[in-house]
Amino acid sequence: MTEPPLTLHPERIRHWRRLKHPLRAPRALRPWLTDTGSLTRLLQRVSKGHFSVRVLSQRYGQPSSAEASALGLRARQRALIREVLLCGHGEPWVFARTLIPVTSLNGRQRALKQIGNRPLGALLFRDPQMQREPLQIASLPNSAGEDFWARRSVFHLAGKPLLVCEVFLTPPGTLQYPG
Repeated sequence: MTEPPLTLHPERIRHWRRLKHPLRAPRALRPWLTDTGSLTRLLQRVSKGHFSVRVLSQRYGQPSSAEASALGLRARQRALIREVLLCGHGEPWVFARTLIPVTSLNGRQRALKQIGNRPLGALLFRDPQMQREPLQIASLPNSAGEDFWARRSVFHLAGKPLLVCEVFLTPPGTLQYPG
């Protein structure tokens, strides 16, 4: 798989749930969805170092209304939108969509424009002043009748927000949670 399935559009999700609600996700996937640490670090451990980031696109655009709301943006405010596949052993395990408001891309955060195929998580969790809002969970229906499960949260670097959404592409139980 070189790009996410056509039915995979996390920007269309309108009903994200906080973790307080009972999670109906498959049991094997729950620890992945609820872990508040670096997903990059977990995937690197599980892949035993055979981890890579495949950039699908990076462009400026308008966030969906749900994404803009999560970021506290006004209508028509632009963001840098980065979509990548997080791969283990060359196989896509997670589709990630990051939105960085243009207003967040100044100062030290200007470097986020040049991240390329480096994992964003490694940069976020290295910053001692990084703050993360609570995780939210959602499912995305698949044309095959199964659900993809996703999580998202807003991070703040130097008080500037960015939104990260991660959609798990592997069947539950395929990835053994290392925790």
